Amino acid sequence: MTVRVALVDDHQAFRDRLRAMLRRDPAIEIVIEASSGQELLDLAQSTAVDVVCMDIRLPGMNGIETTRRLLAMRPSVRVIGLSAYAEPHYVEAMLEAGAVGQFTKGDAGAALLRAIHEATAARPLFGANVAVPAAEESAAPAATERTPGTAPPLGPREMQVLAMIGKGLDAAAIARILSIDPSLIDVYRRNMIRKLNLAGEHALVEYARTHSPKP
Repeated sequence: MTVRVALVDDHQAFRDRLRAMLRRDPAIEIVIEASSGQELLDLAQSTAVDVVCMDIRLPGMNGIETTRRLLAMRPSVRVIGLSAYAEPHYVEAMLEAGAVGQFTKGDAGAALLRAIHEATAARPLFGANVAVPAAEESAAPAATERTPGTAPPLGPREMQVLAMIGKGLDAAAIARILSIDPSLIDVYRRNMIRKLNLAGEHALVEYARTHSPKP
């Protein structure tokens, strides 16, 4: 069966190399090429896609937010994150946004091909240079065994952010404590609101006050 793939990266030279490699696999068809998250979202409304190879650091809307919005629109799509580096907080954020794997651009070879064919939310795949989150192996089984109707489990970084929200810290303070980009805090907050089926920011704050881990 042919896998319909989208390539999302603002560097044309890297897209050219990735396209050339993927075209050597007769079971892969490249149906979308985009240089920004918004361009991908626009094209995905009318073009069926199975797998998206997503650069994390896109201009404007980053790959994390693009992943979240894409999966809200097309839940069956599998997103594989790509980055020049493998910072753990970006790996965690991509997985918590719904990605099924993460590779550095230097890993974009046979292992990435395998992930395009095989990676799923229950069985994510990672490049050799990517540090796999410690909780990843236990997180997938927990999700499949969850009692129907209960809230999806939050990732380890989301739990950290939730606890700090419960203590009254704002996004800038949380970002300083965790030594991450402040824009990632907004991504975590939106992911938690979606996963917990909350009405919005005020509901998240109230939830954090009553449900976040106690010291």
